[in-house]
Amino acid sequence: MSYSIKNLTEVEDSAAKHGYSELQEARFPREDLSAERTGLAYIVLRPGKRQPFAHRHNEAEEIYVVLSGGGRLKLDDEIVDIGPMDAIRMAPKVTRALEAGDEGLEILAFGPRHGGDGEIVKDFWTD
Repeated sequence: MSYSIKNLTEVEDSAAKHGYSELQEARFPREDLSAERTGLAYIVLRPGKRQPFAHRHNEAEEIYVVLSGGGRLKLDDEIVDIGPMDAIRMAPKVTRALEAGDEGLEILAFGPRHGGDGEIVKDFWTD
């Protein structure tokens, strides 16, 4: 097929599947869209919540686009404020995690698909 369409709210919520629904929604529609080389994530953080862990990639560059709300993004040892329509590019190897502000945070994340490229980092926020 030369195209595919899927409403992101109809994609399985991986956060709920893994017991994190009180913190966020995390939907990864790559397979639903039959995407072969592009990764996509739809992340919604509840107001005042942080992601339960950070992650980084060895090869994949990622771009986050804030759709609504705001908050903070921790990039290695730096914390930056983010808001609606901000686009943030992250190079490979940069460890990242999101924190929602009072209105919550809704983002889309894009990047090339590199199977097995991601690494989970626990205890990243240390305040």
